[in-house]
Amino acid sequence: MRSLLRSAAMAAVILLPASSFALDAPKGEVILTITGKLDHPNVGDTAQFDLVMLEALDGRKGTMETPWTTGKVEFSGPLFRAVLKAAGAHADKLKLIALNDYAAEVPVEDAFEIDSILATRMDGAPMPVRDKGPLFLVYPFDQDSSLYNEKYFSRSVWQIKTIEAE
Repeated sequence: MRSLLRSAAMAAVILLPASSFALDAPKGEVILTITGKLDHPNVGDTAQFDLVMLEALDGRKGTMETPWTTGKVEFSGPLFRAVLKAAGAHADKLKLIALNDYAAEVPVEDAFEIDSILATRMDGAPMPVRDKGPLFLVYPFDQDSSLYNEKYFSRSVWQIKTIEAE
């Protein structure tokens, strides 16, 4: 009987929709705030993330050359789409805003159709603000050389502080 109850309880948990799970509040320094249309806000009507939260999401590593680095560099961090999914963001367009208020519009497809990452690390080390950190939108130039052009370079925002899901 006990195993039957345990199986029923596990099935109930598995069948709950993902939207019923809340995004935990950050415990460390907030390095990213997502605003706009969100199903999983965790601080007021925003989704805020610290480094630990971001690095716990599905991610990838990629070793590549970029116009902003010398030689091949390894970038790692959460997939852009994993961050948006964690916040429950649904938008027609995304606006990435840097610490210096530089902003770029990025199509939602760049998150969901391309393995772009919000890099938190360069060559294994957290990226300081003076070196494009704490977050840098990096396109998978290592996977698709056709992305290596001005169109994607202009969307590759570094020192990201806010994403507006509009």
